Amino acid sequence: MNSPSLINVLDLGAEELKNKFKELGFEPYRAGQVLQWVYKKGVYDFSRMTNLSLDLREKFKKSFLLAMPEVVEREVSEDGNSLKLLLKLEDNHLIETVYIRSDDRHTVCVSSQAGCKFHCAFCASGQNGFFRNLTASEIVVQVLMARDISSSKKITNIVFMGIGEPLDNYGQLMKAIRILNSKNAFGIGARKMTISTCGVIPKIEALSAEGIQIELAVSLHGPNDTVRGAIMPVNNTYPVKSLVEACRQYIKKTKRVITFEYILVKGVNASEKEARELSRLLKGISATKRRRISPKRRFVDGSDTPFGGLCKVNLIPYNPIQEFFHDAPSYDEIVQFQKILQSNGIKTTVRFSKGQDIQAACGQLRSVKLTGNNK
Repeated sequence: MNSPSLINVLDLGAEELKNKFKELGFEPYRAGQVLQWVYKKGVYDFSRMTNLSLDLREKFKKSFLLAMPEVVEREVSEDGNSLKLLLKLEDNHLIETVYIRSDDRHTVCVSSQAGCKFHCAFCASGQNGFFRNLTASEIVVQVLMARDISSSKKITNIVFMGIGEPLDNYGQLMKAIRILNSKNAFGIGARKMTISTCGVIPKIEALSAEGIQIELAVSLHGPNDTVRGAIMPVNNTYPVKSLVEACRQYIKKTKRVITFEYILVKGVNASEKEARELSRLLKGISATKRRRISPKRRFVDGSDTPFGGLCKVNLIPYNPIQEFFHDAPSYDEIVQFQKILQSNGIKTTVRFSKGQDIQAACGQLRSVKLTGNNK
């Protein structure tokens, strides 16, 4: 157990670390040297930072720490493009981090909480309850570990779509984003980061005032309160129409496109009727001006149709968990759902889950470890 009096370097941005060094009697420029070792060279042990004197290394050890979580399990998908880490934090709570490689994109999906309060029926993250928020350093360290275990040794994109509701941990999330965005750390542009939220309206409003160009993905999963409320308890607090209106205001203020995530669950929210209702719900966000679709934006069946919009819908065939006994729709049903949205001018893509063979859907590996249930 690390001493609570030690300062975690990963909790501090460059200027904060310089100020802390100065406060403790160290030369401020040393902060840049330490950050170079951590973020550029992947060295997390002061004793290995060879451009610092031995005396200085020992002094740093007495004031600062660079704590790395224990890797409890590591699973690689059959195609080698997805890798999941199950990490144990210092207080023994478990979180998940997933690295996904796709062409020239190297994406890490990070957790923001240990557990989740929101208990979406289709998600394994909240099935074992909520324990606590992660600190900024516990968010940042996931990106470091994903970078280090990847063959490319680089990260191009970050998605806050792991365990927990990112906007429910707003302060530490924003702190981590600013650190990751800094040129002294990863230097990843805000537009290369995506926050996924179940729809916490006050925090969506707060995010719009931050003045950062981060991407926002909203978990919608239902075109009305009846459907959405049955699978997402958060809808009782923030109903569908209020959420969509908040998204309209977010777009108006930030000029950023919003992605609506929509998990397709057979017999729950995936009928043609619900596709038409979803189209009506998003009317006014989707643009009325239409244009021809490029070959890279065709339907999953290869056909062509016009699209346009200030939002897009990402359809995700349901990846079953044991606690929610449902199936994904058929391929033809997925295509038809997409076509209905596209015919109404809504840009729509279909995302088939990567890493199903390593339980890469959010919270699955952690849930298996906590319950011991791997049937």
